[in-house]
Amino acid sequence: MEAFFNYILQFGNLNNHQVNFITSKARQMKLAKGEYFSEAGKVPRYVGFLQKGVARFCYYNNRGEDITHSFVEENNFISDQQRFESQIISSEYIQAEPDCELLSFSKKDWDEIGSSILSWKEIEQLIIKNCLLKAIERRSPLISEDAANRYSMFNEHFPGLVNRVALSHVSAFKGFL
Repeated sequence: MEAFFNYILQFGNLNNHQVNFITSKARQMKLAKGEYFSEAGKVPRYVGFLQKGVARFCYYNNRGEDITHSFVEENNFISDQQRFESQIISSEYIQAEPDCELLSFSKKDWDEIGSSILSWKEIEQLIIKNCLLKAIERRSPLISEDAANRYSMFNEHFPGLVNRVALSHVSAFKGFL
């Protein structure tokens, strides 16, 4: 929980009562390698904070190919946030790459946090903005490079990740191979 609150407190302040309230809403979740946190064709049920492991965001293109568009490591949020908030069907998967441990929040609990803590919506928006900026920073330089340079840059942006995830998923990440 300490890493979770250290992350949250980068974006706003919470008093002890608010910290205790959020803690009461958090649920520990474990996902085995290959298990889905969120699935295409279903409404996302949770927001998660990854404590251990790596989550892979992926989809299947019109040829049925498995395309990885992002990896998220420990001490970051994972969710299909837009579809979670709107409670509409997702078009992507969030999958545990190695076994994962995370804090999870149901839609009901997430909404209760938002309605009970006045500054939560601002904190949440800053977290979402931060997550989007990280994703852009990690992916944008990879687009215009050849495969060898993309792989090298991937290792710079995701140090050690290549040893933790399936190489087929790394190669499916923006077409390394």
